[in-house]
Amino acid sequence: MAAADLGTAEWERSKITNQDLNLLKKLGITTKPKAVCFPSEESYPAPPMGYRPVIKDLLRIGAQFVGYREYANKAEEKLAEANDRANTLAQQLEQNEKARKKAESDAIDARAEADKAKADAAGVEDLRKRLHTAETSLSDHIAAQSAREEAIRKRLTTQSRRFVARTAQEFQLDEPANDSLLDALSLLEVHGSEARGGIDQAKAGLSRLFPYFFPKKEEPATFLDLAKCFNPSEDLGLRVRHENMKIAVENTVALVADSQQSIDWSKVGDTDQIEQSRWRSLIKAAKPNTRKILAYIGIKPSSTPSSSKPEV
Repeated sequence: MAAADLGTAEWERSKITNQDLNLLKKLGITTKPKAVCFPSEESYPAPPMGYRPVIKDLLRIGAQFVGYREYANKAEEKLAEANDRANTLAQQLEQNEKARKKAESDAIDARAEADKAKADAAGVEDLRKRLHTAETSLSDHIAAQSAREEAIRKRLTTQSRRFVARTAQEFQLDEPANDSLLDALSLLEVHGSEARGGIDQAKAGLSRLFPYFFPKKEEPATFLDLAKCFNPSEDLGLRVRHENMKIAVENTVALVADSQQSIDWSKVGDTDQIEQSRWRSLIKAAKPNTRKILAYIGIKPSSTPSSSKPEV
């Protein structure tokens, strides 16, 4: 059309070809036969009933519109595909998010396990150090214990040697334990048992002699004090013998006085006039006659001859 105002403009002949009609049919604009026909002199300026004018420009616009609809359908298909893709991607994103969260949780758990492993490793290292310290302390203790046992063994052995030096009695273990400390202790126990037996015997003997040596004293309660009484600075045996001789002389004088014989005691007591050899022979000759006198004063004479040396 030449004019812009379609209401006042006149129709002019349209130039349409069979190619245009085929295009309209192909696009689906015309579905009925003879729906479109070429304008002629009869259709100008007003087409007959049942006909519609076709303008080539309108055909071009319609063709473009149909093409746009095709593009729109394709765009809708693409959009649907894009939506499906987006939904798929959203699902994948959701799955990935879940996987990420699970990975983060696993990472946190792994980090916690790693921290725990580090703590356990630190604990193991601390335990190893403590074990090493304990082993070192145990080794030192064993060394100190061995040194202590050796010192004790030496002391026990020294005590056993001292017993041997005093008792002149050597002992051997019948069944040694193959332990130096136990064997030293067992040997000392043997010597101790021997010493206890000797002390018991000595105490019994000294207790029996004590009244004769110390008639005016009370016997000490301990063995050591009792033994000290028999080991004074003076000769205890000589002192007792002199006491016995004194008693013997007194008894002899008493017996002579009881016999009512006249004796010049001044001459008897004058020992300067008697030689030692003469004195010994007189004592020896008097021994056979002393039995009755000893029996009289309550002394039982020995069956063997007297071996005592005469005091001068």
